[in-house]
Amino acid sequence: MTLVVWFNGRICPAEQARIDVADRGLTLGDGLFETLRVHEGRVLRLPLHAARLQNGGAVLQLPVPTLAEMAQATQELLAATGLQSGSMRLTVTRGVGVRGLLPPTHVEPTVVMTATEGAPTVATVSLMTSRLIRQDEQSPLCRMKSLNYLPHILARQEAARAGSDEALLLNTQGRVAETTISTVIVQQGGRFMTPPVSEGALPGVARAVLFQAGLIEEQPLAPAALLRAEAVYLINSLGVRFVTSMDGHPLPLNKTGVERLCQALAVPLEK
Repeated sequence: MTLVVWFNGRICPAEQARIDVADRGLTLGDGLFETLRVHEGRVLRLPLHAARLQNGGAVLQLPVPTLAEMAQATQELLAATGLQSGSMRLTVTRGVGVRGLLPPTHVEPTVVMTATEGAPTVATVSLMTSRLIRQDEQSPLCRMKSLNYLPHILARQEAARAGSDEALLLNTQGRVAETTISTVIVQQGGRFMTPPVSEGALPGVARAVLFQAGLIEEQPLAPAALLRAEAVYLINSLGVRFVTSMDGHPLPLNKTGVERLCQALAVPLEK
């Protein structure tokens, strides 16, 4: 695949896509991103990603690409790279600004889209509950894909030190919010449940797909609910993972459950 990117309205070699050192995305993490899955040469669920990006832009008062502009950019990058299976990342920053927190009156966003080859993953994962990071369910940042991922990075580092693959994030009330990169799905009594957005869960695109399919329902979840579950899954736009242990306690696997989730999300499951 040719190493090119879509940068501020044009396709160019990656080495020519230069970000100004005064860009607020670099200096302050002032911006948003979306990770898009590419399947058989086309981008999946673009309207859902565009809607979340628009919502985040409205909260931040940040101009972001429209659905039509995103579609045009993805098509140009697909044509330039020949990508058939993998992902694209759209990054939007507020652009260059003077020192200080208050954004400039006139904003010229920096918009970058990159493409990476790969296949959606189905994997097992060990989970631990972060003691360092809590998700503030009252914060509007929970509803968007902000460039500032430091809390999630800290939680992932905490998990790595504990010998776990992923960190479970609780909200300020001690209930389940999400993990560092995934929506939490709990299977119990033949039902699939996930925390409401009001609990601090990101309104994930894969989550929305499962709601549209009528496969999951919202329910506040205590951490103990995961330990009692028939199975626990972590989902995002790029795959499905099923949890084999939580805080050192083994969790059961459910082949039928993961098959149903993979089918709904168009994720191939190896036999």
